[in-house]
Amino acid sequence: MSAGTPVAAPALPVLAPPVLAPLGAALAAVALVAAAGTDQGSLDAAGFGQYAYGFFADRYPLFFPAIAYGAARALLLPVAAPGWRGWLGALLGLALVLGLSLHPTYGGLVLRTGYAVGSVAFLSGQPAPVAQGLGIVTTAAVFGLAIGLPALVARGLPRRGDRWHSLGRGLLRFGALAFAVAVLAAARDLGLAGFPRRPLSGAQAALAGGLVLAAFLPHAALSSAVFRRRASGPSVETPRGSG
Repeated sequence: MSAGTPVAAPALPVLAPPVLAPLGAALAAVALVAAAGTDQGSLDAAGFGQYAYGFFADRYPLFFPAIAYGAARALLLPVAAPGWRGWLGALLGLALVLGLSLHPTYGGLVLRTGYAVGSVAFLSGQPAPVAQGLGIVTTAAVFGLAIGLPALVARGLPRRGDRWHSLGRGLLRFGALAFAVAVLAAARDLGLAGFPRRPLSGAQAALAGGLVLAAFLPHAALSSAVFRRRASGPSVETPRGSG
């Protein structure tokens, strides 16, 4: 090879992207709840009764892994965006995810906004599938705001030439998030019964873990693809030799 030939620097191996950690956090939340035998009674005894009872706790029992998923994404922002902006995004993300998901009680504005939109649509004469779809999209939009805005704060706006591609990738991730909401909302219809009135155990715990994995795997995979694209980047060339 001549001295004047540009030499590409060897590509660094891309390790398992940290964006897969939120999926692990969601599954770990299910495993922890199952292992601890958590139910409404134990939560009430621990002083968390306001998060254990009510319509949304009974109707959407698997929303708690979504909270773990969103909180883990927020905590990883300083890894994806080192510096003060990453830490600012992490603090904002935790505040939004926990605040919008748990205030005033379990489900927060995330579930309540989606349920309100779906109910109004149904009462106004829309078919049930359309009303449910509107509710799911609204829920995904509110939760997506909680995890997306902090990421934008941490990383900044995409480059001018990449904005349309970034918009397309964002829409794909939003679609995956809506899919996750739909799967979690259908948990009772898909066989999850009893929780949180009774603890998750045996087949019910396995079913809950499978539903959470199926729900968030598409979103995690799309986020992983974006991470790998950013991590690979263009190769760096050594300067041309003078001889």
